[in-house]
Amino acid sequence: MILGLGIAVVSALGTNVSGLFKARGAGLAQPVRVRHPLRSAAGLFRSRWFAIGWILALVAWGFHVEALSLAPLSSVQAILSGGLVFLAVLAERFFGFHLGRRQWAAVMITAVGLVVLGLTAKAEGPQRASLAALIAVEAGILALGVALVRISTRRDVDHRREALLLAIAAGVLFGVSDVAIKYLTHAHGPMLGLLSPWTLTALISFVISFYASARSLQIGATVEVIAITSVAASLAAILGGVLVFGEPIGSGPVGITARVVAFCLVIVGAAFMPAPVRAIADRRAQAVLAGAEG
Repeated sequence: MILGLGIAVVSALGTNVSGLFKARGAGLAQPVRVRHPLRSAAGLFRSRWFAIGWILALVAWGFHVEALSLAPLSSVQAILSGGLVFLAVLAERFFGFHLGRRQWAAVMITAVGLVVLGLTAKAEGPQRASLAALIAVEAGILALGVALVRISTRRDVDHRREALLLAIAAGVLFGVSDVAIKYLTHAHGPMLGLLSPWTLTALISFVISFYASARSLQIGATVEVIAITSVAASLAAILGGVLVFGEPIGSGPVGITARVVAFCLVIVGAAFMPAPVRAIADRRAQAVLAGAEG
């Protein structure tokens, strides 16, 4: 249990570093187009920053899968959401962002939630998944993600709202993948369950979330988009952990109360981190690039 949570912290660090790299690379690539998925993907990976971020994301994903096999889904996802602490520090010190008092307050709220979560962690007992709940949760959240992507393509949706819709869509679809992967880590049968509809569900969710996330990073405020994606993924995965795998909220009144408060602090801290202002040099660089493309 504790080992799984430690691995989740490493995954959280890698995920947020990769997100900042991918955001920088996506901003330099050609706009993602729904009608040209292969061309859009090729354009993204031609950017060195995006490619580096993608490699880091794969490594972080490997740690993520290992964490899911060792610890409850809801606890792992809460720690990944708490990785916004890393996001805030790295964004300000190394990527030209400035965080105000409200942003740092959100970081501290998230950190407190992580401490409480760690102190109240309990060893995981035998876990059984409800197939009916799995089907309902996967189908419902997948449909929600697809609907949000579809709404974002409407002509009356401006870039800011499009970025927010795509960030939420990417997040909930990442959550769908997490629930499916968690199920597969305990699966039996051909190739340890890899030959199953849940593998296909995870792949479909991953592909859609890949493009939704990249597009949101291109047109939205980087830290805001990453934060919203993380929060949406956390909510979807925590919901799956409780409904599908029957993960306990805690043991006893004090434990239950403490863990509920911890989850709320992590999620609220992430949700109340608005986008910081880019450094002047970064804005000038983007203006130069925009002028060159024009």
